[in-house]
Amino acid sequence: MTIEDLVGEYNILGSNQDAEQHSYKGKLILSLDSNSRINAIWTIGTNQQQTGTGFFKNNILVINFRYNGEDHNIYKGVAVYQCISKDILDGFWSEKHGNPLYLGEERCFRIKTDATLIKIT
Repeated sequence: MTIEDLVGEYNILGSNQDAEQHSYKGKLILSLDSNSRINAIWTIGTNQQQTGTGFFKNNILVINFRYNGEDHNIYKGVAVYQCISKDILDGFWSEKHGNPLYLGEERCFRIKTDATLIKIT
């Protein structure tokens, strides 16, 4: 698998870094910058946006992320994904100020688009 294989959009099922492991859903968009590094944009729920940059090696994707919390503080962390295939990412994450006894978890599933061209006669 190459880093280019990961570019695209994914649905997310995840749980937070806390004892209750509150679940969430969202969307992850992966793209590449001019140096073939990963750019990531997460949308958690309907409005919480997080951004990150990362790298890929041996089917492992590592992304350093950040976001503005509802309290207007900036939160930072790291997400690590095992790339099961180009369509499934299985990961865990941790924030700097999260509960150190727990890790958040995410599973990402590629959103398939129909690229079939229809010939109009």
